[in-house]
Amino acid sequence: MKIIEREKCAVTDISDLEPLYTFSKFPVFMGCTNQPEHEDLREDMSWWISRGSGLIQLKNLLPLEILYPESHGAGEIGTLWAKHHQEFASYIYRVSPSAILEIGGAHGILQREYQEYDDIPWTILEPNPSPVAGCSARFIKGFFSENFNYTDEFDTIVHSHVLEHIYEPDKFMAQLSRFMSNGKRMLFSVPNMRVMLERMYTNCINFEHTTFLTETYIDYLLSKHGFRLVSKDYFLDDHSIFYSVVRDVGVKHFNLPPSQYEHNKSLYNRYISYHESLIHDLNSRLIETERPSYLFGAHVFAQYLIEMGLRTDRLIGLLDNDPAKQGRRLYGTPLYVMSPKALKEVNDPLVILKAGVYNEEIKSDILRNINDKVLFLE
Repeated sequence: MKIIEREKCAVTDISDLEPLYTFSKFPVFMGCTNQPEHEDLREDMSWWISRGSGLIQLKNLLPLEILYPESHGAGEIGTLWAKHHQEFASYIYRVSPSAILEIGGAHGILQREYQEYDDIPWTILEPNPSPVAGCSARFIKGFFSENFNYTDEFDTIVHSHVLEHIYEPDKFMAQLSRFMSNGKRMLFSVPNMRVMLERMYTNCINFEHTTFLTETYIDYLLSKHGFRLVSKDYFLDDHSIFYSVVRDVGVKHFNLPPSQYEHNKSLYNRYISYHESLIHDLNSRLIETERPSYLFGAHVFAQYLIEMGLRTDRLIGLLDNDPAKQGRRLYGTPLYVMSPKALKEVNDPLVILKAGVYNEEIKSDILRNINDKVLFLE
């Protein structure tokens, strides 16, 4: 496996990185697998911070074919994601686009939702297309880069939960700026990373989200590359931020505030301390209880807890609502995935639930529809 080493800050392109924290030999894939456990690959997940910008970023980057061996499935399962797509589609409709180019559309759910408002030409550029039923967009297989050639007419670029996956956000924004003529619009949705880390969510930064790309850095990159902010809306207070910008050669560039280094370093150190304490408490509870015990979330939520020391030998298995994961093993762990419906016949089960913004949706569904005797450790 050929690792890509980040030498410079992903936002400022300056060589001023210093080590922050390293997870030794972390699983490289955040999904489920049918392969034997001994074939799972691991790599140090080493977080560094820029002394100048304060941006927390991953030092060693994985090859994309290792990181994304199959279609990226985020956003397909759950009522919360459905609501996100519906509200983002409504947000896009406000600007009345005539033709859209979507970068990284994956399954095409956003385009399907937008059809409730209007039927316009919509093209999706995606390296691993997996269109859902009802999506009528045209798919182009590939990545957005300097080699991408597109001759069709469009007035709006859209991307949803793509920017946080980009290894070089500064270069990505520069390429978008060159690709778009003055006056064209861009609308995008990103995770609210600042709030996520403040609330100790384990899906904030990882091998896929390699930069702590908060609003401060996004706003900086937009101004640097000639995008004027038109509006910014928040989907919930801890999920996503919707941006509407326009290409404007006259926009004024502003500098990053100097306080980001100390603030972000302190925030991340609190994050690590919190999880060290959490794992100690969870393990104590698992050892003491006689309840059948499970962990929810066959994703990076569980991988983080396990890599920080959670006792998997005290767990019966993993729970996840995604049928595509059920019956398979979470990569980098010995745990197999089952439907939460498996709790229906279990007496007084215990479920560890650390799924960030999705906690309440998951908990409510299990208590109302499956087993109201579940004890949740959150």
